[in-house]
Amino acid sequence: RIKRVTVRALCCEFVCVHHIRSCSSIRFIKSKYACVFDKSAFNFSHQQRLFRTSAVSHGQIVQFKLSDIGEGITEVTVKEWYIKEGDSVSQFDSICEVQSDKASVTITSRYDGIIRKLHYNLDEIAYVGKPLVDIEIDASKGVAPEEDVVETPAMSHEEHTHQEIKGHKTLATPAVRRLAMENNIKLSEVIGTGKDNRILKEDILSFLAKQTGAILPPSPKAEIIAPLSKSETVPTAPKDKARKIPIPISRPVVFSGKDKTEPITGFHKAMVKTMSAALKIPHFGYCDEIDLTHLVQLREELKPLAQSRGVKLSFMPFFIKAASLGLLQYPILNASLDEGCQNVTYKASHNIGVAMDTEQGLIVPNVKNVQVSSIFEIASELNRLQALGSASQLGTNDLTGGTFTLSNIGTIGGTYAKAVILPPEVAIGALGKIQVLPRFNGKGEVFKAQIMNVSWSADHRIIDGATMARFSNLWKSYLENPALMLLDLK
Repeated sequence: RIKRVTVRALCCEFVCVHHIRSCSSIRFIKSKYACVFDKSAFNFSHQQRLFRTSAVSHGQIVQFKLSDIGEGITEVTVKEWYIKEGDSVSQFDSICEVQSDKASVTITSRYDGIIRKLHYNLDEIAYVGKPLVDIEIDASKGVAPEEDVVETPAMSHEEHTHQEIKGHKTLATPAVRRLAMENNIKLSEVIGTGKDNRILKEDILSFLAKQTGAILPPSPKAEIIAPLSKSETVPTAPKDKARKIPIPISRPVVFSGKDKTEPITGFHKAMVKTMSAALKIPHFGYCDEIDLTHLVQLREELKPLAQSRGVKLSFMPFFIKAASLGLLQYPILNASLDEGCQNVTYKASHNIGVAMDTEQGLIVPNVKNVQVSSIFEIASELNRLQALGSASQLGTNDLTGGTFTLSNIGTIGGTYAKAVILPPEVAIGALGKIQVLPRFNGKGEVFKAQIMNVSWSADHRIIDGATMARFSNLWKSYLENPALMLLDLK
């Protein structure tokens, strides 16, 4: 009877152990004892010695949820994964890049652990508050109470290595971090030369060249090239060269035989929302032409100096600064109207947006505080925005807060355009291409002029035609006589 009680107790103990195993990963280390567990074993007085159990250290699976990224965003599109299942991650390591209808955001890890599951594929919609990835963390370290924890049996796995990059210590885009990770470079050892000590791709390449004596192949994107010496200057083509005929981009024709329907996501979704709101605005149009002959000459003189500072100088910084000087005289164009059309808010900052055509669609980042920025500072900021826009890495701060917009449609083609206002702004300008055209001077002589057309659109509810015309004339005077800007620069 005593033996039977012992066996029953032992069986109960085994049931408890089996139950614990399903919850806490307690398993049998040596399976050879399992074969001894038969009827003959119950007649032995020390049956408990036939079982050996050992608790193996295991991790907790944390369902890392997509947090609220602000601006009322409830869903995003997963554009790129920086990790895969089985990778080791540390806190602040980049996990993925997501894109909302307003900006691209890099999601970073809150935990040290191993990626066990990716809940979304590329280009799928992820929702705020839903699990993004499952991360296995060390059970001894615990987990934040607001996270969901799923217990799973421990499993043996190979050790994975991962380049540890602490996002809270350095400023760098995911593309730069990925370049550093691929070359086993710690960002903490690289000195950033960008704004706010941001690490640029050139900094990584320079660091790599110093370490290995080799330089990585250049990116296909446009790079800033230092000015050539006089002996190395490439001869320029004659100014009176034949007009270039645009060559159509050849793409392979794929005929599927079926129509395809896909959801509107990302920046296209933002365009739908913004343009639908713009339909409520009564637009007023005004067009004019600008003689940029003197500005073209000035830019040619300043380009080598700007290149020596590592900045590409286009015409856009001059257009933006001239617009800011004009807004100082006509602040109604740098205002916003409330939904009830009862109040006008005059904006103190001149955050001038620049429309950009990207692979993801039309985006309009803005240069902040133009009223207190020099033309060189504006050019430097434009270079940064263009680089981030090409890499789809513009942040929410870059894409919001605009007060006035210029669209340089002329870089693609065309002379005049009907620009559509971006609410809650009240004015926008579309710039055509620069053409060499014959014009008459004061003596009636024909001369060659660099002509650009501009098309303004304004909210006719609060802006009349005379105000728009006077602003355009002032803006035109600054560009046709760049020296006049010196009188009003602060």
